[in-house]
Amino acid sequence: MRPDTGYLLVVEDVPDILILLDTTLRFRGYRVVTAYNGMEAMQAIHKERPALIITDILMPKMDGFSLVHRLRLDPETRDIPVVFLSATYVAPEDKVFAHTLGVTRFIEKPVDLETFLPMIDHLLEQELPPKFEPLNEVEFYSGYRKRLEIKLRQKNTQIVRDQHLLATLPENEQSTIKASLQIATEEREEIQKLLDQIYKILKNHPNG
Repeated sequence: MRPDTGYLLVVEDVPDILILLDTTLRFRGYRVVTAYNGMEAMQAIHKERPALIITDILMPKMDGFSLVHRLRLDPETRDIPVVFLSATYVAPEDKVFAHTLGVTRFIEKPVDLETFLPMIDHLLEQELPPKFEPLNEVEFYSGYRKRLEIKLRQKNTQIVRDQHLLATLPENEQSTIKASLQIATEEREEIQKLLDQIYKILKNHPNG
């Protein structure tokens, strides 16, 4: 990594994944700053502009979609490359929406480090892309709402399926399904919170 390149900002709310990415990138010679959500990421960016941002999408307080939208609204941060990591938003429509926002690359979890690391090297070697016009507020929140509504339905389906499966298994075989059910329930709650916020924003927006 060139001394003048700057640092990599890794944003991830799952500690194990954050530690893995942080350790791996530091071992490769990068200077890394970490954050657990978009709010912490914005604070780091205001202190020092990163060369590249690697971020999860589904996070508390401020998720990846909102983070990128805010970055693209600001001319000072509009051209920072952003790599999305996600295990939840992996449908083609999710990726299209991400690229519409200005996401540079989209990686599905679990991360394949053999392809991930060369991609990071390549992005840092490239010239910065030209600045582009971000989505307006209504366009962003309308597209965002659609993605969240679909994910909410999918999480509800997954939870019902896990609950039915749990009822059919003996106690000693339930641990994996219980863990899956807990994660899905927590993600559903986070998605519902985000949706409630967006419904309120769009309702109160003069052009909504």
